[in-house]
Amino acid sequence: MTHSDMNYWFTADTHFGHKNIIKFTDRPFHSAEEMDEALIANWNARVAPDDEVYHLGDFALNSPARCRRIIARLNGKIHLIRGNHDKTADACEDLFVWIKDYHELQIPDPDAHRGTRHLMLLHYAMRVWNGSHHGTYHLFGHSHGTLEDDPTSRSIDVGVDVHGFAPISYAEVKTLLEAKSWVSPLSQS
Repeated sequence: MTHSDMNYWFTADTHFGHKNIIKFTDRPFHSAEEMDEALIANWNARVAPDDEVYHLGDFALNSPARCRRIIARLNGKIHLIRGNHDKTADACEDLFVWIKDYHELQIPDPDAHRGTRHLMLLHYAMRVWNGSHHGTYHLFGHSHGTLEDDPTSRSIDVGVDVHGFAPISYAEVKTLLEAKSWVSPLSQS
């Protein structure tokens, strides 16, 4: 498999094991166990074992032992952008490809400038980011779908509360962001 043939997936705010998130975000589950099983099933229905998954924070609020069991059941090579609730994930660092506070990702894309799409990955939403004036995508979590979407910004909440409790593909991200009415401030004169 070449780098350009890989599938890229994005998600955030799974909160595995976090009973109170059900109430806080009005998730349709009766228990943390039911939520965990649905999130795992939805994840594995979309993500293949060799796919690259970028989780943008708040992975789990449970014990490291339970977190390890969940990670072992998830498809894909998981990269974690640390959120504000990732002490448990930090204790399982060896099961992730890496854990970082933010990441600037480059994905081969023939439709992008010079054949490479730049993505800025952070747990938190930003108004501007590195390359935003050039159309770099910004993916975030943290807000659980409560931030009003800016139709002129190439940014998107990739959290599970916004996307059917499942990761979304790069193709889906691209479709959503390219449908926005973004115009480069450099082209306005």
